[in-house]
Amino acid sequence: ALYQSEEPLGAAIADALRAGAIRSRDELFITSKLWCSDAHPHLVLSALQKTLRNLQLEYLDLYLVHWPVSTRPGKYELPPAKEDLLPIDMSEVWRAMEECHALGLTKSIGVSNLSSKKLETLLSVAKIPPAVNQVEVNPLWQQQKLREFCVAKGIQVCAYSPLGAKGTHWGQNWVMDCGVLKEIAAAKGKTLAQICLRWVYEQGDCVLVKSFNEERMVENLDILDWELSDEDKHKIGQIPQRKGFPGYDFVSDDGPYKSTEELWDGEIK
Repeated sequence: ALYQSEEPLGAAIADALRAGAIRSRDELFITSKLWCSDAHPHLVLSALQKTLRNLQLEYLDLYLVHWPVSTRPGKYELPPAKEDLLPIDMSEVWRAMEECHALGLTKSIGVSNLSSKKLETLLSVAKIPPAVNQVEVNPLWQQQKLREFCVAKGIQVCAYSPLGAKGTHWGQNWVMDCGVLKEIAAAKGKTLAQICLRWVYEQGDCVLVKSFNEERMVENLDILDWELSDEDKHKIGQIPQRKGFPGYDFVSDDGPYKSTEELWDGEIK
């Protein structure tokens, strides 16, 4: 909902169906997210219903709670105004997400940007455990602790910003400028982006990557018929870690999180 991409995606799906590019909606896996201003128990169902209208769909494959934060209803903006930040009632919001699942409006439900501690708290009250935790993952922010927790609990990690999100307001050039990755890419005759995506794929994560360049879209798909060597993976494992999106937008002296340490429960270094 925040990205305002639902309506154009819905139109594209409808066009593809009419043109015969896809036989049915069932060939697609469609995910959307509950934005913070709708992360209130009484607004979850109506938010999903609006998303489905925008997409011209009867159901989602996956619906995610976008952040462990609520904001005042009615605004879809990032960064949110500091005075609009509110604590989220995660157990009740999750109960509403479970109701959406029970109604058949989404096949699976999950979360985004949750630490291991927040996941553990959610699991203690959830009737349906989150299927996915979508978080920042790339060779410069490898998320080993969180991944181990998710694997142990049967939660699929989904990697956003696998290339560092260059060009967004939170993105950095650190990944694309990394000397270790450049060396591996040159030695293998691959692009740096392909090295990053293959590394994420080999971790067992699902990977989200986007481009407005059609040639790069095709290029980025070429990661399935080759592997990184043990030496490559060892080198990547030694890269100093730095989080690209600390989440300062959700930190405020008067808000639910007074520091990034609180937001990520210490999983920030």
